[in-house]
Amino acid sequence: MCEANAYLIQENENKLIMEAVDTIQPEKEGVTLVSIFGDQKFLKACIHSLSLVDHKVFLKPLG
Repeated sequence: MCEANAYLIQENENKLIMEAVDTIQPEKEGVTLVSIFGDQKFLKACIHSLSLVDHKVFLKPLG
């Protein structure tokens, strides 16, 4: 499977926000994450970087 885990970059660590992310939808004020199970989460954040080999998405808070 090719899902990724999403992490929010914080001061000293990367906090796991959602596992098995299938879709990241850009929104006007941030991004919506959708998992393979249909769970959805909206974050006021933007994509900082991707590690495709490790299946990780790193998000940076807006503001």
